[in-house]
Amino acid sequence: MAFDDKELEVIKSKAEEYLKWETSPIFRKEVEDSLSSGDWDDLYERFYTALAFGTAGMRGVIGGGTNRINTYMVRRVTQGLSDYLVKNSSSPSVAIAYDSRHWSKEFALSASLVLSANGVRTYLYDTLHPVPMLSYCVRTLGTTAGIVITASHNPSKYNGYKVYWADGGQVTPPHDIGITECVMAVKDENVKSLDEEDARKSGILSSVPESVDESYYKMVIASLRRPELVKKSPVKVAYTPLHGSGLVPLTTMLSRLGLEVAVVEEQKAPDGSFPTVKLPNPESPEAMEKVIALAKEIKADIVLGTDPDADRLGIAIPKTPEKNDYLLLTGNQIATLLADYLINTEKELGKATDRPMLVKSLVTTDLVKKIAEKNGGECRDVLTGFKYIAEEIQKIDDNPGCGRHFLFGCEESYGFLTVPSVRDKDAVSSAVAAVEMMCHYAEKGITLQDRLDAIYEEYGYSTEVVFARDYEGAAGKAEMARIMANMRSLKSGDTLASREIESVVDLKNEGTGFPKADVIIIRFKSGEKLVVRPSGTEPKIKYYLFLSAGKEGRKALEDNKGNILESFKAAL
Repeated sequence: MAFDDKELEVIKSKAEEYLKWETSPIFRKEVEDSLSSGDWDDLYERFYTALAFGTAGMRGVIGGGTNRINTYMVRRVTQGLSDYLVKNSSSPSVAIAYDSRHWSKEFALSASLVLSANGVRTYLYDTLHPVPMLSYCVRTLGTTAGIVITASHNPSKYNGYKVYWADGGQVTPPHDIGITECVMAVKDENVKSLDEEDARKSGILSSVPESVDESYYKMVIASLRRPELVKKSPVKVAYTPLHGSGLVPLTTMLSRLGLEVAVVEEQKAPDGSFPTVKLPNPESPEAMEKVIALAKEIKADIVLGTDPDADRLGIAIPKTPEKNDYLLLTGNQIATLLADYLINTEKELGKATDRPMLVKSLVTTDLVKKIAEKNGGECRDVLTGFKYIAEEIQKIDDNPGCGRHFLFGCEESYGFLTVPSVRDKDAVSSAVAAVEMMCHYAEKGITLQDRLDAIYEEYGYSTEVVFARDYEGAAGKAEMARIMANMRSLKSGDTLASREIESVVDLKNEGTGFPKADVIIIRFKSGEKLVVRPSGTEPKIKYYLFLSAGKEGRKALEDNKGNILESFKAAL
């Protein structure tokens, strides 16, 4: 890029100001090297903006600069959080967890020392822990808030900072707005921090008690509908933690249930470089290759994969009785199977005294709603983001006489929740529930594919395609805004991908039944539905294309699915 003298001066000034306050010599050196070499393109990308603390927290590329995540940005955000907590609580407290990503442990410690310096009682995990266990920890210890240092399933160059509230869910209004305002008001000279030794000696900083882990394990095992069936089952499990935090909790519980668990050796060790995969996401077939290879070797009955912070769960199942090939289920297929199993098991065992409630994101298959309503349950659609599912659970807690109980929450992006004691997606407890489901059907001589086919036979066939376009840097941000504006200009009667539009619902408008959001829902007269939304955590726009057919139309739709996808990709 070409810069005039004024632009160069602004960039240089921002870089020099940053260097005054960054405490990490590694991040300082990155900026100093670019300044000394006059690499203005690099400096511009590092400083043209500052990472925003938004409704999903903060996430960005690791490195020096205000448009990167580093010690400086973590300390600033934590000072803003501390200010909000002190202002709104007489005795604030926070629990902090972190995953296997580069700098996660260091960022967690930095955050804990800022909180401690501001008089906030802080509990810091000694080892990496999954997102769901932090959510459970917040509720168990009764802390005011929680923090997880993670970038979930993003590439290795990313890290992030998620904030949770006392209910165990990610912060929602008014707290997210209040925290953001406090973060924006922080002045560098007012950021406080203690020495770790002093903080621990004073008692304001301590480790999360080991009893919290044990309590979580017992809670998950107690949530099972048929634990004795699992304990006597010969089912074999193949599992990969994808170099992340799921290994210890998941293998601990499955081992206690007496199951044989084989773990991919090369992917056991926590490693923020994720050396065996391009993307540590169990949605990716490439990420699941090694565990599927292991499954073929041991003839596994079910294949499990969790992402680095163990909030996303991938499942593969045998395609043949010989178990020499496996099918990686979509998030919607997993949601369908779990919803069906949980609600029918509850009916069969007759334990519920009120109505089961299932909650799904609006981009998750409507099969979940059909299954819930046909079996006496209720299903609610919410915006994408598990915090909205957590809000629905909290509404039940706040109204004990409402005649409902939470049964299941799901997002198509491999996010599931089967236990109300956690308020975020939980790959660990959901994996245990999925294994129980496998054991149940195995005892009956039914495969998960058999059950899925039976569901399609009963409710009609549904399938979907999710794809995304990435937009990096300042230019990408502007391009995303332009594309969303063009989508909003569409109306009934217009044509997209050679299909006539029936309706366009813009969730930025009033009266949609949802909170205002940057989401557009387009329905076509030919029956397809397209949901468009910018990601809340990554520089990309996501497209969700939903397709359906009756019993007789399944094969034709499956055969034509690729052509339909290409027609939409070409038009978008």
